[in-house]
Amino acid sequence: MIGFLFVVSFVGLFALVPLRKVMILDYKLPYPSGTATAVLINGFHTTKGDKTAKKQVRGFMKFFSLSFIWSFFQWFFSGGENCGFVNFPTFGLKSWKQTFYFDFSMTYVGAGMICSHLVNFSLLLGAVISWGVIWPLISEKNGEWYPQNIKESSMKSLNGYKVFISIALILGDGLYNFLKTLLFTVRSMHAAFKKKNAVISVSDKKDEPLDDLRRNEVFIRENIPIWIACVGYMLFSVISVIVVPIMFPQLKWYYVVVAYILAPCLSFCNAYGAGLTDMNMAYNYGKVALFVLAALAGEDNGVVAGLIGCGLIKSIASISSDLMHDLKTGHLTLTSPRSMILSQGIGTAIGCVVAPLSFFLFYTAFDVGNPNGEYKAPYALVYRNMAILGVEGFSALPQHCLQLCYGFFAFAVLTNLLRDIIPYKFGKWVPLPMAMAVPFLVGGYFAIDMCVGSLVVCVWRKVDRRKAGLMVPAVASGLICGDGLWILPSSILALAKVHPPICMNFLPGKSS
Repeated sequence: MIGFLFVVSFVGLFALVPLRKVMILDYKLPYPSGTATAVLINGFHTTKGDKTAKKQVRGFMKFFSLSFIWSFFQWFFSGGENCGFVNFPTFGLKSWKQTFYFDFSMTYVGAGMICSHLVNFSLLLGAVISWGVIWPLISEKNGEWYPQNIKESSMKSLNGYKVFISIALILGDGLYNFLKTLLFTVRSMHAAFKKKNAVISVSDKKDEPLDDLRRNEVFIRENIPIWIACVGYMLFSVISVIVVPIMFPQLKWYYVVVAYILAPCLSFCNAYGAGLTDMNMAYNYGKVALFVLAALAGEDNGVVAGLIGCGLIKSIASISSDLMHDLKTGHLTLTSPRSMILSQGIGTAIGCVVAPLSFFLFYTAFDVGNPNGEYKAPYALVYRNMAILGVEGFSALPQHCLQLCYGFFAFAVLTNLLRDIIPYKFGKWVPLPMAMAVPFLVGGYFAIDMCVGSLVVCVWRKVDRRKAGLMVPAVASGLICGDGLWILPSSILALAKVHPPICMNFLPGKSS
C-alpha cells in the first residue's frame, strides 16, 4: 500500500500548477479553509503589532474558544444514532427528514461568513431544488422508476439519481470553466510570447500595507515554469503506468493512460468547486472513473480495475485541490508558491507512509468492516457495489436517470453561458451550478448553516461596515478552527471507547 501511494500521489502535485494564477488571481476563488488559515497566520505574525492585529487576534481567540467549548458541550448529548444538537429539527420533523435543519456546525457557519453571498445562495437554491422538489417527486415513483424492495442507499434506487445528477451538474460547470480558462490561458500565453520584455508594475509606495497588489506581485514573481509541471506530471504518470499494472494486473496499462489524460480536467473541476464551497468532491470524480473503467474492463476484471482507477482519480483530484488551498494561503501570507509546493511534496511523502500505517493500526486493533460492529466502513461496501454496477452497465440504473443527467448537464452549461453573456449587474445574480450540485448529494443542512453565516455578515455590515470588514475573517477563522480542533480529542475518546453519556433525540408528539 505504501508503494502504491508513492506511485500515484505525486502526480496530483503537478496537475494544476500551470493554472494556479487563473484559480487564485483571475477567478479570485475564496478557498474558505485556506483563507481562514491565512488570517490565523497573519494575525499571529504581524510585523507591526498594531491595534488592528491585536483586535483580530482577540476576536479569533474568543470565537475559537466559544466554538471549541460549544463542540465539547454538544458531544455530551450525541450518545446514539440521530442524537444531539446536530439533529435538532429546526423547521419541524418533516423538514428534518428532507435535511432542512440548522445543525449548529460552527465550521459551516464560519465558512458561510467567508464565502460570497452568491455561493451561499446557490447552495440553498440547490438544496431546495433537490431535497425540496426533485427527490420527493422521484420518491413518489418508487415501484415505477426503481424497485421497491431495495434500500434507498442503493445505486439502483433514489441514491442513483442523487449521485449521477450531482455529477452531471459538477461536470457541466467544471468543463465549461475549464474550456473557457484553457482558451484564455492560450490567448494569454500567446500575448506573453509577443511581449517577452513586459515587466509587472509594482507600487512605488513603500509605506503601503500588504494589500492585494503586493500579494499578487509576490505570487506572480515566484514563477514556476510550465515545462517543469508538464515534465513532472508526465514523469510520474509514466512511472504509474508501468508500476500500477504490475501491482494490479486487472488494471491494464492503457486504462491508466486514459485516467491520466482525463485527470487534469477533473482536477480542475474539483479545485474550482472546492474554491467556491470548501467541499472537496474528489470522491465524486473517482466514481466517474470507477464506472467507466469497470464497464471497459468487463465482468472478469471490472470490479478491481474500477476500484483502482477510482483511487487514481481521487488521489490526483484531492491532492490538486489541497494544493490550491495551500497556494491561496500562501498568496494571502506573502509566502513563496515554490516553497508551498515543496512543502506539499514533503507532506505527501510523509502521508504515503503514515496513512497506511494508521489504517493497519485500526485494521488490527478493531473489527473494521464488520457491518454489525463499531467500525462498519460503509463506503467500502458502497464502492464495491458501484463497481459491480459499472460492470453490469448503465442500463442497471433507475429509469430516466440518464435523461435527467443530460438535462442538468445542459442546465449547468447554459447557466454559465448566460452569466458570461448578460451584463455584469444581472450576471452576478446568476446561481453557480457547481455550488448547487453539492447539496444534491449531501443534503440541505450545511447550506442552511452557511446561509446563517452569510446573514450574520450581512447584518454586521449594516450595523458597522468598518468593523465587519476588519473582524469577519478573524471571527470566521475562530469558528472553523475551534470546531475543527475538537475532532482530535473526540477521536481519542472514541478510540478509548469513551462514549457520550446522553442521547438527546427528537420524536413526534402524541397528538401527531
